[in-house]
Amino acid sequence: MKKLLSSATIAAAALICGCDRENKQEAPLVAIVNYGQIPPLLAAIDGIKKELKKRGYTESQNIRYEIADIAFDHTLIPQTVTNVANHRPKVIVITGTPIAQFAKGKIRDIPLVYNAVTDPVDAKLINVETESADNITGSSDMQNLNALLTFVRSILPQAKTIGLPYSTSDSNDTALIGMMRKEAEKFGMSVIAVPVDQIRDIPVRMQELKGKADFIYVGASGLQSALPVISGEAGKMNIPVFNIEEQSVRDGLALASFGVNYESVGKNAGKLIAKLLEGVSVKDLPPIFPKIEDHRCFVNKKSAEKFGIKIPENATVVE
Repeated sequence: MKKLLSSATIAAAALICGCDRENKQEAPLVAIVNYGQIPPLLAAIDGIKKELKKRGYTESQNIRYEIADIAFDHTLIPQTVTNVANHRPKVIVITGTPIAQFAKGKIRDIPLVYNAVTDPVDAKLINVETESADNITGSSDMQNLNALLTFVRSILPQAKTIGLPYSTSDSNDTALIGMMRKEAEKFGMSVIAVPVDQIRDIPVRMQELKGKADFIYVGASGLQSALPVISGEAGKMNIPVFNIEEQSVRDGLALASFGVNYESVGKNAGKLIAKLLEGVSVKDLPPIFPKIEDHRCFVNKKSAEKFGIKIPENATVVE
């Protein structure tokens, strides 16, 4: 015969369970609104979690995460941000410039941390690089374009013209055009900026680069999701592709990548989030920008052989 539990034991067990549920409910909520499922942004989110875990915040124990993804659909931004704010998180993290711009104008009573925004000053999220603004601070993914072009010149010494496809709806991309032109001038290079309104337009738009561009560069934007199309068109024109992140090199979509390590970008955001959870005010948390040591470069060996390129020693070779 099974031994029956006393009513007192049952009550005590129920009380313990209730306490566990209460503790989980009281764990601070960090809400993340993500622009889309692409490797750089996913790595940035992973970096946030790793940094917070390093600082003693373990998921489902003393911190909770809510991640909402708009899949690059700008029409979903107002509803998604509003829904997330209604859950009263301790911090809202915005991964992507368009979402950050909306959230800044909408959310006043919850700290905002932008993540993977190229130029937060140009995007009018902050006024100067060294200070937070209103209710927002964050972590930029601003690339060191001088270092990028130095890297390009080391393997394509004759390169003079940069093909730059850009999304017309992405502030990261429009900011990149100005920054790239400024740096390109120092190297005696020019930039052909190719506007892309819709991904389906890429095959036609890319024809503007035929016989003109010495290489194509794809930055941190929604166009990352269209990289297979860009790579395919570039291959037809025998133009090498340089991308911002390494996975495209591993997948054979780009000859090389040179850019900020997005896990590092996320870790920088995690440092700010941790301070906010400790009670530090947004106004006392200056934005963080990547350092040169946060950058990484990768080269695809097969693509390098195809283009007759010697791989520099500072690059990681992908077989």
